[in-house]
Amino acid sequence: MAVSRLQAKADMEASMPACLRGLEHISRFWDKRHNIFSAKILPGEYYVSMHGELISTVLGSCISACIRDVKMGIGGMNHFMLPIGCEDEHAGKIHLTSATRYGNFAMEMLINEILKAGGSRKNLEVKLFGGGRVLSSMTKIDIGKKNINFVHEYLEEEQLLVTSEDTGDIFPRKVLYFADTGKVRVKKLRNIHNDTIKKREETYRKSIDEKPVQGDIELF
Repeated sequence: MAVSRLQAKADMEASMPACLRGLEHISRFWDKRHNIFSAKILPGEYYVSMHGELISTVLGSCISACIRDVKMGIGGMNHFMLPIGCEDEHAGKIHLTSATRYGNFAMEMLINEILKAGGSRKNLEVKLFGGGRVLSSMTKIDIGKKNINFVHEYLEEEQLLVTSEDTGDIFPRKVLYFADTGKVRVKKLRNIHNDTIKKREETYRKSIDEKPVQGDIELF
């Protein structure tokens, strides 16, 4: 039985579609429920697929932008929040702080990866999720709102169209994104029996507050 399971795992790994260079660390597996290969991303990560994979994450105060080239079927998702940085809830590119630099980096890494894989900027559609009021008890700033304001301003300045959005409120969300079709399934987690999401995001927030991203990158 053990040998059969090991062989099944080896066969599954052998059939898994190749991932883009630099994304090998992302957790991927065969999702039996949806009958598809799936990539699960955590805070601070992103993933882009050229092979119609499912990309999933769980969001509290963080934001995920789901972006794809509608003609090529190349799509990806990120998962990020801004460091506390400045106290301005409406911070964006106008206020070039370590906080907004981090947000720019998170968005541009995702977009650049799609463009490098063969996508075209003119064909990009964007869907936004998250930004719930989940960590507000830990800080005076509504981190979720700050993240939403940032990503709206960023996309407006980059002239990228948001075609769908489910942001704000007080609930964490589980997001499933089908990278080739752009279909999204969102489940609001109204009954949370543990604080795993809060602890994960608080750990992530502290790490980026202590060591924000250095430098900038340019969009293709």
